Amino acid sequence: MSTQSKKGFGSTIWDYLTTVDHKKIAILYLIAGGLFFAVGGIEAMLIRIQLAVPENDFVTAGLFNEIITMHGTTMIFLAAMPLLFGYMNAVVPLQIGARDVAFPFLNALGFWLFFFGGIFLNLSWILGGAPDAGWTSYASLSLESAGHGINFYALGLQISGAGTLIAGINFVATIVNMRAPGMTYMRMPLMTWTTFVASTLIVFAFPPLTIGLFLLIFDRMFGTSFFVASQGGNTIIWEHLFWIFGHPEVYILVLPAFGIFSEIIPVFARKRLFGYSAMVFATVLIGFLGFMVWAHHMFTVGLGPVANAIFAVATMAIAVPTGVKIFNWLLTVWGGSVEFTTPMLYALFFIPSFVMGGVTGVMQASAPADYQLHDSYFIVAHFHYVIVGGVVFALLAGLHYWFPLIAGKMLSEKLGKITFWLFFVGFHLTFLIQHFLGLWGMPRRVFTYLPGQGYDIPNLVSSIGALLMAIAVIIEVTNVVITLAKGEKVGRDAWGDGRTLEWALPVPTPHYNFAQTPLVRGLDALWIEKKHGDGKILPAESLDEIHMPNNSFTPFMQAFGLFVAAFGAMYFADGKEWALEAVKGLDEKPWAVFVLIIGLGITAGSMIYRSVKDDHGHHISKEELLEYERGER
Repeated sequence: MSTQSKKGFGSTIWDYLTTVDHKKIAILYLIAGGLFFAVGGIEAMLIRIQLAVPENDFVTAGLFNEIITMHGTTMIFLAAMPLLFGYMNAVVPLQIGARDVAFPFLNALGFWLFFFGGIFLNLSWILGGAPDAGWTSYASLSLESAGHGINFYALGLQISGAGTLIAGINFVATIVNMRAPGMTYMRMPLMTWTTFVASTLIVFAFPPLTIGLFLLIFDRMFGTSFFVASQGGNTIIWEHLFWIFGHPEVYILVLPAFGIFSEIIPVFARKRLFGYSAMVFATVLIGFLGFMVWAHHMFTVGLGPVANAIFAVATMAIAVPTGVKIFNWLLTVWGGSVEFTTPMLYALFFIPSFVMGGVTGVMQASAPADYQLHDSYFIVAHFHYVIVGGVVFALLAGLHYWFPLIAGKMLSEKLGKITFWLFFVGFHLTFLIQHFLGLWGMPRRVFTYLPGQGYDIPNLVSSIGALLMAIAVIIEVTNVVITLAKGEKVGRDAWGDGRTLEWALPVPTPHYNFAQTPLVRGLDALWIEKKHGDGKILPAESLDEIHMPNNSFTPFMQAFGLFVAAFGAMYFADGKEWALEAVKGLDEKPWAVFVLIIGLGITAGSMIYRSVKDDHGHHISKEELLEYERGER
């Protein structure tokens, strides 16, 4: 019997609050990301209800602006990224033969910073109004936004973004330093490669966002004028800082999605991945080019023909490595013995869906075409084809594929396939027609439209599609709950055709992962041992005691302190003469400075405690390891 099954509810909660185990942090990311995904989905449904019929008054114009802002911000920062981090945490250390990530403490800190930042941002709904300047919060608009909404946005994303940056650094360090003997770079699974490149993008892309948010906070709350043109500032600088982050962010999301499909397709086609080396170089090239295309979001701001031409060419060029990946996936399936499981259905139907999103992106690489399409529903359709048709398909595929590894149980294939077909049909019904709405002239971010313009039926169709997607997600959640409650337990290599190291481990995976560090003899390490050995991974070391980190409550407290301090910082600026006009007139809160000091004190105190406490972790003896391996502990 495992130690986990002996724990009560309270001790289990405490275990997750203090854990530094990457597998439990993965579960925390998946639960928190799933909850934020539900919130973002509800916001999406409110948008589609409002737009289902012309001249609808379901929500007001101001509330609609808040909903579209929070939908985009929540889905990108608080749902898609943490869910991908959940899979990265669950899988990547196992795939490279590591016992944990390079910095387990920082791994926990990264999660709690993301979580408290997300909670802070969503508390804006009940504390005076959510941000309302769009998920990009362009400076002129966000500086004029009354109330606290944009302050919640800037402070919440700053805290959450710090967690993401920490996680990115951690995965880069883990993949560079923690690979098992024989796990050369060109033997790493594609999920590990895409995590490596995406994490590198995070390291370089998030600092510009951090700087932009700081400048926005100073302008909004302390009366500076970095983005105020009338006082010598430059509004366009916000757009540059945001998109230098914002376009790599698309690849931060899409590359791990590519990695998920690159793991699924070979397993269910029963073939090794076609063109592995080309896939690796395409991944790296996408990451490199991803930093050279940000200003294609700014073709309409007047950068001039030379800048527009350079960014247009770079945007077209990035389609080449993506095309390499598409053909390699197709050639992996070609001639394979394909099994149409739920993960494989998502993988196969992802290819045409994502290609449609990519093609419309290349269309917009032409600056003159983008001039016409830029503020229309064509952009909404393109973006969702990339993010939903790419990333969300991958998230749902990965949930089915790795659920046996994470939870030790297999999700229902029947409910999974019902979810897939509903979601697939609903997705195309929702967004395909939005391309035509854009071409017919419907502007994006409008809360209503007049009848008789040709928008009525297409918008109704789009809203019906959104309803189908919502039903699909509800069925998926039901599937997860039923499986956790009643599902039969499965053992290692649950799909029977696992190729990579994560499938070599028992389920549930011990907290130390590998009793002996594995020896990797080639690409698809487990597949090689099945084919040329007895199916067991060869050890690279003799069985001996191993060192593991202790649990710690300090990461939770460090993040909580910043959460408290953010409220103090926000209310401290109320009514000050140096605050912007938009924020002036709010009541000054004399207690705010004390809240700010208390919050920073909690974080500083936690950091000092971490510095002076002698925590050397713990050792698991050889005898204990043998007991664990025999299932006696």
